[in-house]
Amino acid sequence: MDDLDFAIVSCLQQDGRMSFTVMADQLKVSVGTIRTRTNKLIEDGTINIIGRVDPDKVGFRSYAHIAVFVRPATLKEKLAQKIAKLPEVSFLAMTSGDYDLEVDVMCRDNDHLVDFVNGISAFEGVHQTKTTIYFKVYKYAQPDLGLLKK
Repeated sequence: MDDLDFAIVSCLQQDGRMSFTVMADQLKVSVGTIRTRTNKLIEDGTINIIGRVDPDKVGFRSYAHIAVFVRPATLKEKLAQKIAKLPEVSFLAMTSGDYDLEVDVMCRDNDHLVDFVNGISAFEGVHQTKTTIYFKVYKYAQPDLGLLKK
């Protein structure tokens, strides 16, 4: 990605519906250049244009971080692939340290969260889980691309 690609992505992070014309004016390039570059970024999987909702406003009332301890360790990848397919999962990563997988979920309510945790606890390889409920989310955003230029 070059500086123009970063600038396009930055514009789309501010407003995913920003028109090519507005971006072209802001970035001082042609509309065709913006269109071509944006389509390439979409085609190569660098960006996805999605409608991002405020989870609380649409009915997700229970957010949680779940630490998953995997035994034997050889099942981490297989387990991560299985967990990644679950619709409640908003973030999933393999970690170093005390636990093996970090899972963030959004659920309708605490009963839904309990069902989710019980469900993954039954998966082969899940030795233990530790759930931390988020009472209030203050920020939920994509990273600022400007951080890469420092």
